[in-house]
Amino acid sequence: MAKGFFKDRQVVLLCPLMNCSTTQLPYSNTGYFSKVVIDYLNGSPELRPFYEHLPNIEGIKAAIGQRQQFIQERKLLVEGLQEQYKSLSPAEKVQRNIQSLLLDNTFTITTAHQPAIFTGHLYFIYKIVHTIRLADQLKKELPEYNFVPVFWMGSEDADLDELGNIWLSGDKLVWNTRQTGAVGRMNTKGLDQMIHRISGELSVLPHGEELIKMIREAYLNSPDIQTATFKLIHELFAEYGLVTIIPDTALLKRLMVSVFEDDLYHQTPGTIVEKTIAKLGEHYKVQANPRAINLFYLKDGIRELIEWKNDHYEVRNTQLRFTKAELAVELNEHPDRFSPNVILRGLYQETLLPNIAFIGGGGETSYWLELKDLFHHYKVPYPVLVVRNSFLMVEKKWEEKIERMGLQISDFFQGEQQLLTSLVTRQANGHLKLAQELEATSQLYEAIRVKASQVDETLVAHIEALKARTVKPLQELEKKMLRAEKRKYEAEQQQIQQIRQALFPTGGLQERVENFMPYYAKWGRQFIDCIYKSSLSLEQEFVIIKES
Repeated sequence: MAKGFFKDRQVVLLCPLMNCSTTQLPYSNTGYFSKVVIDYLNGSPELRPFYEHLPNIEGIKAAIGQRQQFIQERKLLVEGLQEQYKSLSPAEKVQRNIQSLLLDNTFTITTAHQPAIFTGHLYFIYKIVHTIRLADQLKKELPEYNFVPVFWMGSEDADLDELGNIWLSGDKLVWNTRQTGAVGRMNTKGLDQMIHRISGELSVLPHGEELIKMIREAYLNSPDIQTATFKLIHELFAEYGLVTIIPDTALLKRLMVSVFEDDLYHQTPGTIVEKTIAKLGEHYKVQANPRAINLFYLKDGIRELIEWKNDHYEVRNTQLRFTKAELAVELNEHPDRFSPNVILRGLYQETLLPNIAFIGGGGETSYWLELKDLFHHYKVPYPVLVVRNSFLMVEKKWEEKIERMGLQISDFFQGEQQLLTSLVTRQANGHLKLAQELEATSQLYEAIRVKASQVDETLVAHIEALKARTVKPLQELEKKMLRAEKRKYEAEQQQIQQIRQALFPTGGLQERVENFMPYYAKWGRQFIDCIYKSSLSLEQEFVIIKES
């Protein structure tokens, strides 16, 4: 890939403590996003039957129109949020947004994630900021409506292997706990050791003490992970008016009892989604497969699938058994003990919230494409799907090294060997290429072929074989010349490795490995502000943020 391959646009954003400029790239040019995501962003006709609205302002207007026809339980939603926010000191903008949810002209923009400890990966922060940015932008474009940014906490997830660790300076820090069940309900015991390790590394930075105080308050003064995550998100984003909802409550889940009954007794959701993915699977890899029953039983340290076996319901990996009548009583008396899986979670979210747009990553967007028919069946409005913003943070020291090599940041989306080849070829100024010689050889054999064919047409195949035996060694010689020249660039190769490891740790996108804390410790709230100012709303492009 030659220098300048990317057609990018540059915007300069100035922050009081952190000057940053941005460059935007098409997602398709990064090499890090799946076919289904790229096709969705490009409006592929194969995907069009699987979503309701286009991700643009006209799609937003259409989603508002559909949502206005839906009977919304706004009082129940606000009651649940007010109860949840009792434990926090009031933030005026958040309280104002919660109250506005009682109004028929208020709609939500929502993102969702599990309560990964200390927020997990950078994209946790990015998707929240995107949600805030889109809500603010829509308020400007459609001032007759109110738009509230919402973070839906998936606190019922039980995947501790995914949620119980972070990466810091290349080291994986793991929360050692033997707790089981929903991660959000786990107590925070043992996290003080991780915080001590984080403090030792980050407290020396300009905003390190501020950060450590924040995470200590959130995690060491909370009864469980979902409360700690709730506190931390509120501390980071209250000034932007973000409303966080923890849907794991009996009050809110009562709204879904009829759907849960349909899943338990008739297996309707799974049947509907199976038909959809049969069609979607003709062109794309299916992200999430439904089960006959798409509910977990959630109690104490248990979050296990419910299965129908031998004329009764069993909770897998336990001794719990229910008859149909017993399960009906359990569901109606304790709806909070029933936890929707990925197939039903979105339906729960969209039933409860007056939502018009969902912001999710590539995987989330993929499984939402399986759900449109499910929403139609239950007559719940389907939101606009917006692929969350992705960023590459480039600190000044790396940008300077890249410039000294005569490269661009966008060049580093190539593999290491491709990048070195590009650098060596450019510096050798074409001397390593045998293009002219190969072209001359082709012309020679073409002239011979013409003459030979006039004598005997059967000689043409022999001429082609002679050409191949001549051209192939020349091509191999060209590769050997390039390899020999590369060996002279050992220092440059080491530098490329160092830069790529910084920008693409473990060979993947930075946002899928690193945590927000080192950036916050260095820049403080200006880091969040810079992400906000760099965030796109509906433009859907990859953004490189450079520290200027």
